[in-house]
Amino acid sequence: MTSGDLFIRSVPEELKEWIKEESSSNNIKQNKFVISALQHFKESSGQLLLFNKGIVRQSKIDSNSFPFSFIDLFSGIGGFRYGLEKIGGNCVFSSEWDRFAQQTYEHWFGEKPHGDINDISPDDIPNHDVLAAGFPCQPFSIAGVSKKRSLGRADGFQCEKQGNLFFKICDIVEAKKPPVLILENVKNLKSHDKKRTWLVIENELQKLGYIVYHKIIDASSWVPQHRERIFIVCFSKDVFGNNPGFVYPELPNGKTPEFGDILEPKPDEKYTLTDHLWTYLQNYKKKHQAKGNGFGFGLMEDFSGVSRTISARYHKDGSEILISQGKKKNPRRLTIVEAARLMGYGDIVQARTDIPVSDTQAYRQFGNSVVPAVVTAVGNECIKVMKNKWIEQSGGCILKPQRRRRKKISVK
Repeated sequence: MTSGDLFIRSVPEELKEWIKEESSSNNIKQNKFVISALQHFKESSGQLLLFNKGIVRQSKIDSNSFPFSFIDLFSGIGGFRYGLEKIGGNCVFSSEWDRFAQQTYEHWFGEKPHGDINDISPDDIPNHDVLAAGFPCQPFSIAGVSKKRSLGRADGFQCEKQGNLFFKICDIVEAKKPPVLILENVKNLKSHDKKRTWLVIENELQKLGYIVYHKIIDASSWVPQHRERIFIVCFSKDVFGNNPGFVYPELPNGKTPEFGDILEPKPDEKYTLTDHLWTYLQNYKKKHQAKGNGFGFGLMEDFSGVSRTISARYHKDGSEILISQGKKKNPRRLTIVEAARLMGYGDIVQARTDIPVSDTQAYRQFGNSVVPAVVTAVGNECIKVMKNKWIEQSGGCILKPQRRRRKKISVK
């Protein structure tokens, strides 16, 4: 047995399969592929570095994954982190200002996110391959815009507290120049302010030197919930050129998610609506139906379908998604475990004790979250582009591109 045979036989099966697939798809011999990978490792001073010098600490690498570093901005409870870690991502920095979301994030991932991103200098953020951010969406959402305007408040970029945080992302991008950006927001972002908001975002990202892709994706192919969100994926021209070859993921094959799959067999009675609340909700819906709008509860009676979108306001009365309990009993709200499953956190939250905050905060956190499975699907398509570029350069590090200075623009 040669030393080479000993090495190959000592490699885990999933890594051997990855070597085989990558060398085959790129028409190079396996030994050349392995040598280039080892040379890449050596040139990185013994640290496994990729596009932007991110240290990879992950050990769970499968045939579809690729080690890369990322930062998790406006992280909430970690939907981006949960989705990206499944495909080889290593989180090197996270930021979230809400103290309750920080509690959940720390409980799940073992580290507390940094606080308000406005208090953090971009230069203090570690270098990274991927910048992931579900930046605050209330100023752009249909419900958020309606509420703010009814109160005489500014929305969109005019909302100084939340809307302008997009420009904080731009400051970080300008300072760190990550090769890939994955951003998420509500679908209304495209149409807000007669599409002017979207034009500002797209132009700003292009000025920073990125090819910008965008698509509205409904999470109902991954979880039993109708949840449309825009995913903005950007690739640095300096790294990937003008045609990165990115495509958004196809819908998954197999069994379509069903609402009944998330239901607990014996939910706590505290989730059943009181007679007073049930009467109020029925009258509220009738009043708005008479006005010709769709406000009011959504009652799930057919458990083979998908539900409405769960929002951050679900903690108020749970009226977006009510669950029928037959004619002799009032409907009920989702339990916390069911809400977790509805968002795709079923592997983490298997019991109520798996989330360390109150029901009120838990509902708000799930309603504000990204669906991790969609992040994984989009991320998988991103790493295909990253892998191709890495192999194209024979496994060598892709140098950090030169910074570009973007012109400040005023939003009126």
